[in-house]
Amino acid sequence: MTERVDHVVIHVEDQLDQAAEQYARLGFTLTARGHHSKGTSNHLAIFGDDYLELLGVEPRNASLRWGHPAGLAGLVFKTTDADQTWQQLRERDVPLEGEAPQAFHRPVEIDGVNLGDARFRTLRIAADRIPNGRVFFCEHGTPELVWRREWQSHPNGAQGLAEYVYLALDPDAAAGILAQAFGRGEISRHPQGVRFQAGPVAIWYLTRDGVAAHYGIDASQVPQGIERAVGLTIKVESVNVAEQVLAANAVAGVKRHGDKLVVTPDQANGVILAFA
Repeated sequence: MTERVDHVVIHVEDQLDQAAEQYARLGFTLTARGHHSKGTSNHLAIFGDDYLELLGVEPRNASLRWGHPAGLAGLVFKTTDADQTWQQLRERDVPLEGEAPQAFHRPVEIDGVNLGDARFRTLRIAADRIPNGRVFFCEHGTPELVWRREWQSHPNGAQGLAEYVYLALDPDAAAGILAQAFGRGEISRHPQGVRFQAGPVAIWYLTRDGVAAHYGIDASQVPQGIERAVGLTIKVESVNVAEQVLAANAVAGVKRHGDKLVVTPDQANGVILAFA
């Protein structure tokens, strides 16, 4: 188990086509649609060591929706051994879903050629500890079918995840589950919230004023904007290049805020999306 982030999930419900089109306009190279053995479907934006997942369902699987509001809804940490991580978290009294890690897979196809099944094992922290979202751990059985070079070059210059931001009524309390899982050594306190440093990714738990100061956008623009993940910052090679791509693709609602280029939630499937 490590504190490093594996990927984040944007829940798009039954709007996979629209979400893929929108994130392509935002300058991301997306994988072809994948279909999990458990019924959900996705598109991925693959970076150097992590990725962004647009997760939803096709009409035939409408009953398999996540049960969380659309938008940023999943924070996923890396593990190389799901069974060992399960045991470690149990020893730390972290509440988990089910009785053991869950296995699933999805076929990977490029240009009509089936490369095999990408395989995963995951374990999830109990839902009642994560308002309007999920925190879980993922073991990749076939990382070579996920981190492929042809998927890692993005017009907007995206290189990796930089920040995952929660709107929290009580930031200290909200961050408690990560402190319980990993220890408090990576947590620092700030005037409007707390930060958990997960390798290169900063996980922020911020008050409403803190979110506004961080992104220059009121969290009320995010659907169901109380106690949930609201913001995602992507590291790019050049903010200027990212800005040019968004302008060329006629993305509205883009503005500079400090060192960030910020896109409003209505342009990013309910997520405050920033490039830095």
